[in-house]
Amino acid sequence: MRPLGEPMTHVRLMGRMAQQAGVDLARAQEAGVLGQEDWAEMVADCRGCDWGERCPEWLDSAQKGAGAPDTCPNRDRFARLKSNLERLGYV
Repeated sequence: MRPLGEPMTHVRLMGRMAQQAGVDLARAQEAGVLGQEDWAEMVADCRGCDWGERCPEWLDSAQKGAGAPDTCPNRDRFARLKSNLERLGYV
């Protein structure tokens, strides 16, 4: 098993990836569609991602709004959050 990455590094990466996916994580929390447990699970998944070392480079070179890559363990969660925020009129 691979060691987990440094927590704050992955909090920042996850925030950047959420922006790429069109999700405002703070707004998702305010809207009640992202709870503390969900947040913690997303950070943990990011920390354990095998692709995490390449993530910063991908984020730096990705076209704005391209969405999260298939390799992102939070890709589906970002899509659900975005859909929920749109449904509630937050986007």
